[in-house]
Amino acid sequence: MEYYVKSVVPIIESNYDNFTTVEKNIADFFIQNRKEVDFSAKAVAEELFVSEASLSRFAKKCGYRGYREFVYQYEKTFVEKDESITGNTRMVLNAYQELLNKTYSLMDEAQVGRIARYLNKAERVFVCGTGSSGFAADEMEMRFMRIGVDINSVRDTDIMRMQTVFRDERSLIFGISISGGQEAVRYFLKESYRRGAKTVLITAHNKGEFDEFCDEVVLIPSLKHLNYGNVISPQFPILVMVDIIYSCYVEQDKYKKETFHDYTLQALEGVKSDDY
Repeated sequence: MEYYVKSVVPIIESNYDNFTTVEKNIADFFIQNRKEVDFSAKAVAEELFVSEASLSRFAKKCGYRGYREFVYQYEKTFVEKDESITGNTRMVLNAYQELLNKTYSLMDEAQVGRIARYLNKAERVFVCGTGSSGFAADEMEMRFMRIGVDINSVRDTDIMRMQTVFRDERSLIFGISISGGQEAVRYFLKESYRRGAKTVLITAHNKGEFDEFCDEVVLIPSLKHLNYGNVISPQFPILVMVDIIYSCYVEQDKYKKETFHDYTLQALEGVKSDDY
């Protein structure tokens, strides 16, 4: 069974902060709508008390040529949702499935391929984040270290600032900030980019200013508009994206990287045997 279809909803969510008040009203309608209705420009404009020109501007901010193209894609993937969900287990699993669908909709495989090539070329890799993003950074360090990447995670904001002094074109920097607003992470990326390092930001918010100091902006789903999003760990969408990057990277010279992984397992087993 095919679960994944490209949806416009996560694209709307990632651009939400870029909208005007009127455009946010339009965005809320398409994000929260659960019923099949008349989505024509005239009908939606009347329903929301906005102009058809506002619908067109909204669609263009989402990356479409106009409202007609936007609503065609929206209708193509729209599925009426049954809100009478019962049982905590089903509720949580449905929320995870929705997040996976949103990840698929935001997925840019060409971008992931470029990032994997950056990883192959970099002599040093740093991944930084604070709070839950910092824990995801630690997990990324552990995953990639075990296949031979010289990688360090950084959660302390002072260390982030100090580490920028030593970054150059041989470095690759990953910044993780769901909001995109964590100042220490932004500083690490900006200064490292200025010194010639490759920089990648993993975030749920698409802002044009990121292009000024990021080689790649990797979009992940936002929990903000997700039904029952408060029961989902904020690390989950980050870790899904890390797994996708990891999988692509391993496929490039798979034998060598799997060998490194086996060596690390043997090293861990050796430590355990010495303990007995």
